[in-house]
Amino acid sequence: MSGFPWGRVFFASCGIVGFGYVLMRTTTPTEEEFYNSLSPDLKRKADQIRAARLTAENAKRQMEQQVNNPDPQQPIWAERQPPKSS
Repeated sequence: MSGFPWGRVFFASCGIVGFGYVLMRTTTPTEEEFYNSLSPDLKRKADQIRAARLTAENAKRQMEQQVNNPDPQQPIWAERQPPKSS
């Protein structure tokens, strides 16, 4: 058996990694804390970016629904009727 202390090295490296993780979790602000620390003009810009992103996502979702709708005359919000069996 070699004289190298593998057990100590293992526990020391686990301790270092664990300490780094705990340090990261305690010092990194949450998204809400970060938003609250912004200046009013940066908050306004962040809100505009969020609104633009939501608008783009809604437009994309609406386009996908229009493409997947088999009846182009039927509005998107109308419920689809099950196919009639003959």
